[in-house]
Amino acid sequence: MMRDEYYEFIRKIHTSYGIDLSLYKEAQMKRRITTLRDKRGFKDFTSYYSALSKDKELLIEFIDRLTINVSEFYRNPKRWEVLQKKIIPMLIKNKTNIKVWSAACSSGEEPYSLSIMFKAHFPNVRAQILATDIDEKALLKAREGIYQAQSLKDLPKEYISKYFTKTETGFKINSELQNSITFKKQNLLADPYPRNVDLIVCRNVLIYFTDKAKNQIYQSFSNALNDNGILFVGSTEQIFNPNDYQFKLLDTFFYQKIHNV
Repeated sequence: MMRDEYYEFIRKIHTSYGIDLSLYKEAQMKRRITTLRDKRGFKDFTSYYSALSKDKELLIEFIDRLTINVSEFYRNPKRWEVLQKKIIPMLIKNKTNIKVWSAACSSGEEPYSLSIMFKAHFPNVRAQILATDIDEKALLKAREGIYQAQSLKDLPKEYISKYFTKTETGFKINSELQNSITFKKQNLLADPYPRNVDLIVCRNVLIYFTDKAKNQIYQSFSNALNDNGILFVGSTEQIFNPNDYQFKLLDTFFYQKIHNV
């Protein structure tokens, strides 16, 4: 009965809010939602759904719980070094404008890392950076641009002094970098993807999805990329069958869109 009730709950969430929870790994997602539900004093999914549909704060908290908002600047620094020294120089070889998409950007550390990299190392390149996430709470934090020291631990020290201002509440990113990014709400499993993108960065997110959902997202990423464009994924998200999506492995965790002849 409990199982049926959960399935009815995820059906209603999909119908009402366009979020298909069946595309997330069931055991992890059910455990996460049940913990939150119990914490808020609801004994079953029926009463919890009823409350979500009436209370916006409760709904925002629920969507926030669906996403894993753990991020840092320059997370896995060695990979960012490859991005700086190999990937971006290749992408800008014949152009001075570049279109970058930070997908599932969480609270903004990743798109700001990209903005810092372009500012510090490619000042003559115009990087148009789009940053999207399903979680409005995370996007609000991203737009504020205030971070704690822990989030900056992998960032070179000179970047902290150059691109941040120390405040009473943390480190505030410079407004020039904030203005270089467009933040937007987006559901990777339901909303349209941007087109003609040169670089997509989507890291440590797809591990929470089912194989069916991953296939859908990888194909959509491929469709969003220009020929020879790059997808940069997280350390637990190796694509075992890149050819299925018109990708080839270029470097560890970097996949290049190949042109179909």
